[in-house]
Amino acid sequence: MENTKFKNEEEKFEENSEEEKTVQKIRPYVFYPTFILLISTIILNFTNEKLFLKVTSVAKNFMVVDMGWLFSITGGLSVVIIVFVYFSPLGEVRLGGEDAEPILNRPSWFAITLCTTIAAGILFWGTAEPMWHFAYPPESLGIEPRSVDAAKFAMETMYLHWTFIPYAIYTVPTIVFGFAYYNMKRSFSVGSQIAPLVKQKKQKKFNNIIDAVVLFTVATGISSSFGTAVMNMGGGMNALFNINNSKSLWVVITVAGTIAFIISSGTGLMKGIRVLSNVNMYIYYIIIAVLLILGPSVYFLRVGTETFGIFLDNIFSRALFTGGAAGDQWASDWTMFYWSNWMAWAPVSAVFLARVAYGYKIKEVVLMNFVFPSIFSTVWMTILSGTTINYQMTGKVDVLGIMSEQGSGAAAYAVLGELPLSGVIIAIYLLAVMISFITATDSTTNAMSSISTSGIKIGDEEAPLPIKLIWGIIIGGIALVFITTLGLDGIKMMSYLGGFPALFLGLFSLASLVLMMRRPEKFDIKINKKDD
Repeated sequence: MENTKFKNEEEKFEENSEEEKTVQKIRPYVFYPTFILLISTIILNFTNEKLFLKVTSVAKNFMVVDMGWLFSITGGLSVVIIVFVYFSPLGEVRLGGEDAEPILNRPSWFAITLCTTIAAGILFWGTAEPMWHFAYPPESLGIEPRSVDAAKFAMETMYLHWTFIPYAIYTVPTIVFGFAYYNMKRSFSVGSQIAPLVKQKKQKKFNNIIDAVVLFTVATGISSSFGTAVMNMGGGMNALFNINNSKSLWVVITVAGTIAFIISSGTGLMKGIRVLSNVNMYIYYIIIAVLLILGPSVYFLRVGTETFGIFLDNIFSRALFTGGAAGDQWASDWTMFYWSNWMAWAPVSAVFLARVAYGYKIKEVVLMNFVFPSIFSTVWMTILSGTTINYQMTGKVDVLGIMSEQGSGAAAYAVLGELPLSGVIIAIYLLAVMISFITATDSTTNAMSSISTSGIKIGDEEAPLPIKLIWGIIIGGIALVFITTLGLDGIKMMSYLGGFPALFLGLFSLASLVLMMRRPEKFDIKINKKDD
């Protein structure tokens, strides 16, 4: 029944697209400033690398050292406000109005949402990151490196960086944009994420500026995740075929990956992204099942339960930890990196996530974008990170030693290599990495192209393929430049550059959502009476 309904809705939307088809072309004041700035970034790196590093380092220090506290406050507030939204009357509002019908069934909706938001990061960092926290915990907290306390801290930190706060950062602008675009009939622009704060006439003046800035932030953010996936796949090629995980291999993977996600993006929302996301979910479930059966399940289930409880007890104190009192750089190097990365992705990802949430109530959007992905990430980190820590502490695999020799991308393959049928498991894992980054990059490129294109009238319309092609090439080029010159530090640098401008848009989105809850009559918000 759901599949039949889905096909009918898809056909209906395609008919509407033909009826309301308009001429689509580049929005020059949005596209060209971002395009020129990104190309200039690439050229500067090659022509004057010292100046490039100096500029980016100064920018990074200002963002995460001087202003890092604001990232932390924004993340914490996002969680609190999202919880209030779910239980408020606003939660009963349906995106698109009372008669709106969903264009996706719930399983496909969840698959697309999860694959769009976690990208390949959950695969790469799920093994590499806990090792860094295990070996190098914050000095100011007095935790002995490589100790039991360090292991508990590492697990707690994985929950902090990958569950509730990141998904709250995504969910806030998704709700505001979805309501503004579908219910308030505002324009298809990232600027609509602040629509409740400004009148429609005034908003139009800000749209071009906001969209141009956000395109830059998300281009750097998505390039960061692209770089993570490339390094991860390089480690997989080394594990499977003994190919040297070098910069030459990264170039090949980047080119192939760029071609792959451009092709997927060209097929449209209802084909490439939906199919790949559904396939990827099954692969995730297979990996989880394999580790539950073959991994140290007793250990990671016990330790995961204990450390998740510690995390819940300390979620806000950990989220707001800056290390400022002791001059500790750990928070700047890690937590601020993550908050800036999520915030860089959030504005444009929210545009896409709101499109696929059409026809659902806002409380359902909270469940599908905040609650369920957080639960999935909790399970994933419990199993994958818990297995990695167990192997390191018991001496079964010297993951830290392998990382120091072969890079962070080798961590996952070192862990999976100890399991029975390791060759098959690693191949499945590598396939998950490939599909994850294709779906995430595909969906974000799709949204970037739509934002930089005029003539998008309804949510299912697609931007022209040439614009998707341009953005795809730019993203691949930026990712390649940073990882080949700066490696893992390059990935972090891209996140810092993208997250800072997006931080302020995030704050305005928060304010918009609060206003929507407190003064629903101002926006003619009516509670849906239609049954699900």
